[in-house]
Amino acid sequence: MGSKIYVGGLPFSATDSQVESLFSAHGRVESARVITDKFTGRSRGFGFVEMATPEEAQAAIAALNATELDGRTLTVNEAKPMTPRFGGNRGRSRF
Repeated sequence: MGSKIYVGGLPFSATDSQVESLFSAHGRVESARVITDKFTGRSRGFGFVEMATPEEAQAAIAALNATELDGRTLTVNEAKPMTPRFGGNRGRSRF
């Protein structure tokens, strides 16, 4: 299993294939996904990349963090596990 990387500061025009191409220079990319708004379909300015090995992931992080892409500075680091979130009722039952 590979290592998941968070990529922030992406240009709103960035596509999955552009991000994959950017990271493929540093190792084998298992997947690359730019997160989009579910209503507008527009990029939210961040995404996730999964590299084949932890070593390749660290190389990509070291090479790409704080670099620029289309005038925006990228934030590239190891993705943190998603924490559970509660709905708008703050975990309380409606009844």
